[in-house]
Parts: sequence; C-alpha cells; structure tokens
Amino acid sequence: MSEYSSIPDPEWAPIGATLPPMVYPNTESIAPHEEWLAVLRNISRPPLPDESKYRVQDHQVPVEGGKITVRVVIPNSGDADATYPLVVWLHGGGWVAGNLDQDDCLLRSLSIELQATTVNVDYRLAPQYPFPTGLNDSYAAFKWAASNVDRISASLTKGFIIGGQSAGGNLAAVVAHRAHADPFFQDKSLTGQYLSIPVTLHYEAYPEKYKSELRSWEDNRDQKILSADVMRRVYKCYQAPADDPEMSPALYPSHAGLPPAYIQVCGLDPLRDEGILYARLLREAGIPTRLDVYPGVPHGFQVVAPNIGLASKLKNDTYNGFRWLLAGGK
Repeated sequence: MSEYSSIPDPEWAPIGATLPPMVYPNTESIAPHEEWLAVLRNISRPPLPDESKYRVQDHQVPVEGGKITVRVVIPNSGDADATYPLVVWLHGGGWVAGNLDQDDCLLRSLSIELQATTVNVDYRLAPQYPFPTGLNDSYAAFKWAASNVDRISASLTKGFIIGGQSAGGNLAAVVAHRAHADPFFQDKSLTGQYLSIPVTLHYEAYPEKYKSELRSWEDNRDQKILSADVMRRVYKCYQAPADDPEMSPALYPSHAGLPPAYIQVCGLDPLRDEGILYARLLREAGIPTRLDVYPGVPHGFQVVAPNIGLASKLKNDTYNGFRWLLAGGK
C-alpha cells in the first residue's frame, strides 16, 4: 500500500517532535496510561458547544456483575415531541483507558450537527475487566439504547448507527456483526457503522494471504501516540485470543448483510493497513463502504494537533461520513 507511505505530514512533524514520551500500560495498572492520555487531551481541550442546543442525561445500564453508565445527548430543536436518529458511541483507549469525558465534546457537537441522539458508553476496562467484558458491556448498552428509544427521543427508522474510535472502532465492528446475527435486531436494523482508526486484525493472526498487504505494523512500529510496542502491551492487557473474530473482525467468515461502513485510517498508524484491508473485505462482501485516509499523520493525531489541515479535514469528513451513513450509504 505504497500510496500511503510513512512520510510525515509537514504540519504534523514539528508538533510530533514535541510530544512527551509514551507511558506504556502494563498488566497491573492502567494509571500511567490514563495520565499520558490526560496530557494529550489537555494540550488542546476544545470548548463545549452552547448548552442551550442540547440536553444531557446519564443512565445506568444493567450488565453482567453490575451496572455501567451511558451518557445521552439529545438535541434541543424546540419540539418536545421530536425524535432523532440514534448514534451509539464506544470510546477508544486500547480497551484499558478512557471514560465518558473523553469524547464528550465531540458527541455534543455531533448531536447538534447531525440533529441526532448520541449514547456514549462507559464500558468496563482491562486489565481489571479483560475480554470479553468491555465488549459485552458495549453490546448490552447498544441493546439498551435500541430498547429505550422513547426515553431518549430517538427513532431507529431515522437512522441507527454504531460508532467508535480505535479500540472503540474494534468494538463497534464486532457489535455490528453481533447485531446482524441477533434475532433481537430483526425489527431494529442497524443502518450504519462508523469505524475510525479501528483495530480489525490482531498482528499475531495475520492470514498468510494478506501478509504482503499488512506492512504498516512494521513501517510505523515506532510512531508517536501509538507504536507497535504499545499495541502489544494493550493486547496483553485485553487478553483476547488473537484469532477470535470478536478480537479480529477481519477474520469473520462472512461480512455479508452488514450495514454500510465509513472507515478512517491514518498513514503513520501501525493499524493503517488492517483498516484498509477491512474496508476492502466489506466492499467484496457487497457492503457500501467509504474510506478516508490521512497520509503522514499518526493514530489519533487530531487530539494533539486540532488546527492542522488534516485535522480540519478529518472533522469535516466525520460529519459528512455520518451524514452518508444516515442517508443509507448513498
């Protein structure tokens, strides 16, 4: 995939050079990784949108062994009886970090921009809660949202999207597969999946026939924000079998029948090529699929460099990608 060679974007290069060293997660504690993510988020924390344009509700969702919180954002359109498309969101953080605050501003803005109800899921984290706990929590919250549309001013007939970034993109892809196979969703069909910089194929489970295409793991092994070594460590924390399709959704024997997919990939990301491969596999299965690639920038670059050109493009592409999904991938 030489068209996405690992040449740094000229706007990104000086910013990347100033980043603090990555603090690697380990299997005993995620605290150092959380602290490093907090540093990144505080570099350029965006302001919250005008609070008169939406309302926020936190709900408790029963899960195996306890409860988790979901944060719901509903547009204020001036019509108390209005209903909106539904977007269920799963945050990133390598399954070991992240919380409801991580993408809070994004989802409030998205709710206003799309006039959609967003549901932000605070799934439990590894290593305390290894695979498949976070996945099962995400699916329970996804079902809760579909079952409680009246409480959250949503209408599935106006659009029903599962989305996430990084590890959240991995969870979203698996949730889409689970929902397709679940009779519960026969009359609650998912209409789109948004997968931003997703994990789709564990490096220990690369099929032989695709290995020549999957060069970014080696090409981008030492990149800032996310390196191959960091991924190895979070995989160890997550404890998912590499060849399980619920870890590596590219390994599902079929992708037929899934909803349209919008996928974003970064050129300097170790995960780049598996995201591009997943887009191709979906297309080959007849799934309307749209792929945007951001050359010369690493995984999650927009968090620390929100003012460079590619970050602005990614933001606009995100809104347009969701609109495309809400239009049925047409």
